[in-house]
Amino acid sequence: MILSFLKKSNHFFEGFGNYAIFFKETVRWIFKPPFDLKNLMQNLLEIGYKSIPVTSITIFFTGMVMALQIGNAMEAQMPGSSIYIGSAVTIAMFRELAPVLTALLLAGRVGSAIAAQIGTMKVTEQIDALITLSANPIQYLSVPRFISCVIMTPSLTVISGFIGVLGGGVIGYFGLGISPEQYFSNVVKYTTAMDFLSGIIKSVFFGIEISIISTYEGFKTTGGAEGVGQSTITAVVKSSMVILISDYFLTYLLQLVG
Repeated sequence: MILSFLKKSNHFFEGFGNYAIFFKETVRWIFKPPFDLKNLMQNLLEIGYKSIPVTSITIFFTGMVMALQIGNAMEAQMPGSSIYIGSAVTIAMFRELAPVLTALLLAGRVGSAIAAQIGTMKVTEQIDALITLSANPIQYLSVPRFISCVIMTPSLTVISGFIGVLGGGVIGYFGLGISPEQYFSNVVKYTTAMDFLSGIIKSVFFGIEISIISTYEGFKTTGGAEGVGQSTITAVVKSSMVILISDYFLTYLLQLVG
């Protein structure tokens, strides 16, 4: 039993070390020429712009559900208190729901695509071809995806956060009888800059986690089409788990700082 535990612990720390080394190499190659701006723009478009519909729709209805649940609970406990629903939805949205849900959606949509693309290149020996052409695979494949995830995850978080607050306002007006002026006045009055910054800071780390885990899983793919499928599943599962685990520690650290 102890031996089995030690083997699992060794496997865990070995995997963590591999991710750390891969992260270090990716960051190192960011600052080395040549800079492939065309490849970067394509990844920004794929990761950011094309993810707006799925993140926006999801967070909009999440904001509606939040306003409905919290508003009804507040009214049941203290009639008339639902007028403060605007700040409650906004704080929860920007601090937790927008960054976490956006990251989880990107892990499923973007992380799976990254792992599948690079995994396919690995099993078809296209990565070996890059090496023979004196192109560094990390610089060509990992760096553009890393930069794109770090830029677009916070950007999507901000967009989806505002859309989620708007969704809460819709329910506030039609379901709770709160005027738009009352709703958004409450948002402005009780929401602080730290409420917005904490979600953005979290989303930067989430973007790093998605890109590094998904790219690394793609690079270590073996076994043909079956291996590509396995790498894709592993990338999504690991990214989702790391996002949720790191969210707790980031929340704790931000509360200490705040």
